[in-house]
Order: sequence, then structure tokens, then C-alpha cells
Amino acid sequence: MRWLIWTIVLAAVAVGVILAARVNEGYLLLVSPHYRMEMSLNLAVLIAVAVIIAGYLVVRAVAATMGMPARVRDFQTRRSEKKAKTAFTNALRSYLEGRFGKAERFAASALAQTEFPGLMALLGAWSAHGKRDYALRDDYLNKAAESGDSEKVARLMAQVEMYLDERRYHDALGIIRQLPEKHSESLKLELRAQELAHDWEAVLKLLPLLEKRKVFDHSLVEKIRRHAYIENVKSKAIDLETLRTYWSRVPTEHKRDPRIASTAAQCFLSFNSCDDVQKVVEDALAKEWDSALVGLYAECLGSNVKKQLERAEVWLVEHPQDPVLLLVLGKLCAHQELWGKGQSYLEASLSIESRHSTHLELARLFERTGRLEEATAQYRQALERTLPQLKMATGGRRRSVI
Repeated sequence: MRWLIWTIVLAAVAVGVILAARVNEGYLLLVSPHYRMEMSLNLAVLIAVAVIIAGYLVVRAVAATMGMPARVRDFQTRRSEKKAKTAFTNALRSYLEGRFGKAERFAASALAQTEFPGLMALLGAWSAHGKRDYALRDDYLNKAAESGDSEKVARLMAQVEMYLDERRYHDALGIIRQLPEKHSESLKLELRAQELAHDWEAVLKLLPLLEKRKVFDHSLVEKIRRHAYIENVKSKAIDLETLRTYWSRVPTEHKRDPRIASTAAQCFLSFNSCDDVQKVVEDALAKEWDSALVGLYAECLGSNVKKQLERAEVWLVEHPQDPVLLLVLGKLCAHQELWGKGQSYLEASLSIESRHSTHLELARLFERTGRLEEATAQYRQALERTLPQLKMATGGRRRSVI
């Protein structure tokens, strides 16, 4: 529509000019000292218009010639940027496809051309890391560092993840300290590094922050916390006083966790600290019943076995069908030389679940009371229960004897 309007307007102007020229009888007289020139006014107007058009074209041609180098540079820049974007796209696609060698080559070709050299260097570093060329990866990381601080956080986070993949957790922790701000993902990486470094105290300090930011759900946080306490208890079992000091600092709610309490009881058991074992087990069972934990109650007899027996009999009222508790009662009665009562508890335990440890304890009781044939029969049954477990543990393999 616009071109149609312009065509009509120009046609109208042309018609108007022609009509004006036909009725125009004017002339133009040019006089100089030796010359005299006379022409029609219409011709003079045409010549003036032609001169103006020619001058405009000459000026445009000169301007175009003068601006040619700048346009060439702009063209080359656009072409270079297009090639760099294509290389970046190809590098990213190849990296995501797992073709790390191809991705690194694309990144190297675009590194000097792209307007984001830091990001391209990081992509090259990830690609080199993917093909385990760590020297080349470090070169890319150095180039990323030289490109400025705009990608500093991205570079540091990449370094942390790469070092953790290499299990260079101390180096990773050093990089984490350089981060200007600890966000959720950096806290997750720090937690992983501290776990690899076996710094369980640091792990326990990080967990409240991660839980507050809802990085992990509550069940996973509790699982990590339980594992950290278990490993901490094991690491503190270098002597009895160190273990007691650390255990006294553990919050009560975690002392009563069955798995943590079981680990602590076993550590105290290694130092033959029976009273500590007894207290750990009793405190934990007061909150939550656990058969595996109650099994440690009779592994180490404290200074007052009678009190232990009375406590175990109280538990029996609430858990009469627990075979492990009945085994513990049998052990305690045997220690107190309550032979008949001990035999009853052990046989009751076997009636619920046949365990090799129960058969073995009953065999020892029979042996101590002079009932050797019955003791032999119980030893045989204990062995029959043990052999399948050994076979299962070894996968059915037998070592040849030379």
C-alpha cells in the first residue's frame, strides 16, 4: 500500500512538472565579460537537478569508500562471532553427549574468538577433566582465572567438583575457603569433602545449615548425622578417658540412638569397661527397644551382675518373645550359678529362634554342671548352625589345604 501511494504521488508530481514546463516561457541569461549564454528556464532547472543528483552520488561514493575498512572489520567481527558461537554450541553439545575429546577441540578453537573466554575456558576444563587429562584441565582453569573475576565463583565451584572427583579433598576444602559466599551447593560440596577427609566434627557442624536450607530431607540428614557420630565414637576409642570425654559431650537424643549406642558399647567393651557398657545399653533401651543392642548387655558383666539380672527381667515383662533377651538372661543366670533358671531361659530362646550362640551358651552351662553328653549335643548343634553361615559368608568357596 505504501509503494502504491508513493507511485501515485510521483506520477502526479511528474504530470504537474510537465504541465508547468509547457506553459513556462521564461529563460535564463548568463553574462560574463566576454561571453553571453541564454537558455530556457526549464533546461536550467533540469541541469540544476542533474548537478544536485550527481553531487549527492559523488558524496555517497566517497563516504562509502572511506567507510569500507570499518565495514570490512565489522563483517570479519560478525563472522568471527558466528564461528565462535557455532564452536561453543558444538562444544557444549559434545560435552553433554559425553564426547569429551571432541568437546575440548571445539572449545580450544573458539577460546580466542568468543566474547566469553572465561566460560569457554571452563567448558574446555570440564571436557579435559572428562577425558582425565588433568594437566590440560589445569591449563584451561588458569586461562579462566586470567579472563577476570566475572566467572570466579563458577571457576572455583568447578575446581572443587573436579578435585573431589580425584579425591583431592584437602585441595577441595582449600578452594571452598576462597568462595566469597557459601550457598547451598557449595555447602553440599563441603560436606562431601569433609566426609572424604573423615572430619566428622566438621560434618556435624554443617548439617544444621543444610537442614535449615532444606538441601536434604530430614531422614537423610539424620542418616548422615548418625554415621558421623558412629565414626566419631570409633575415632575417639584410642583410650578409655578420651572415649568417656567424647561420649559425655554427645547430646542425649543421639546417645539413645540404637546404632550409635551399639557402637559406643562395643568401644567401651574393647576396654573391658563393663559399667560403661551397661549404662550405655540401659539408657538407649529406655527410649527404644533394639534386640541387637540388648545382646551386648551380657557381653561384659559389670560390678553388680545381680542388678543387671533384675533389669533384664523387667525388660522380659515387656518383651517376652525376644530370643536375644532370653539368651542374655540365660548368660546372666549362668554367671550367678542359677543353673535351672538359666537353662529355662536358654531353652525358651531356642524355642523361638535357633541360634548357634544360644546352643553354645547352653552347651557351656551343661558342661559346667557335669552333663557332658548333653553339652556335646549342644556343641554339635551349634556347629551345624555355624557351618551354613560360614558357607554363606564365604560364598561357598573352600580353600585348598596343602
